[in-house]
Amino acid sequence: MSKESEKQRWQRNFADLLQELRVAQTGVQILFAFLLTLPFSNGFTRTSGFQKDVYIVSLLSAAAATAMIISPVAFHRALFRQGRKPELVRFAHRMASGGLAFMLISMVSAVLLITDFVLHRGVALVLSALTALWFLTFWVFLPMARRNWGEDVDDDDDDAPQVLTGD
Repeated sequence: MSKESEKQRWQRNFADLLQELRVAQTGVQILFAFLLTLPFSNGFTRTSGFQKDVYIVSLLSAAAATAMIISPVAFHRALFRQGRKPELVRFAHRMASGGLAFMLISMVSAVLLITDFVLHRGVALVLSALTALWFLTFWVFLPMARRNWGEDVDDDDDDAPQVLTGD
């Protein structure tokens, strides 16, 4: 089996990244749609000032996440057939990372909004902090802890995280 060329590696990295973005895009779009409809529900008038502030944070974070997660598609359209795949992959990686960060903020603030609405504020804050820790564990801590797994193994996927770091 032959090694892939640098051009093939960039193409594979971009295809892998787009596949990952499809998953994130669906989640953030569902959350964003829910948040867009929330003020029009009957119970929204009973929210406190704090809950409305949390709602705005969640809504704007979901909007930012949506923009960042979809932006690699627009960037690809602008650079189509210009032979700039490395630049595109680096940009898409940064946008995906930023989009996931905003998605985390939106999801945690949505949990805070809902739990504060139905529970006491102290319980809501604890549950929201636990939610943030849960997401950070699976989205940041575990991936970083496992980042160097299999470095001695000759596997094509081992090159992907190093290439996508933008270093």
